[in-house]
Amino acid sequence: MRIWLSFDLGVSGDYEGMYQWLDDKDAQECGATVASFLCSEEHDLLPSLRSEIEEAVTLNKRSRVYVVYKDDEGKGKGRFLIGGRKRAPWDGYGTHEEPDDDEDL
Repeated sequence: MRIWLSFDLGVSGDYEGMYQWLDDKDAQECGATVASFLCSEEHDLLPSLRSEIEEAVTLNKRSRVYVVYKDDEGKGKGRFLIGGRKRAPWDGYGTHEEPDDDEDL
């Protein structure tokens, strides 16, 4: 099964630990902090990946790791293994208009 992993470890994060773990997985680079690799299909895939990363990488409260994978039905899924979503840097740059207060929404 192919896995895509996006990681944000912050300015002083343990990138060497993450890079070593990804190299051990024979991961392919897919952008500055995105990688893809093959993984054996396991029933407990996500807990297993999380455990592996926590053992290999020194994480802090700002560390975030997001994984994209196919579920048992072959549908694409994505979720945070570590950390969570935060406000996007592009939020507010769009050209959509704010609705008037008296408009039906």
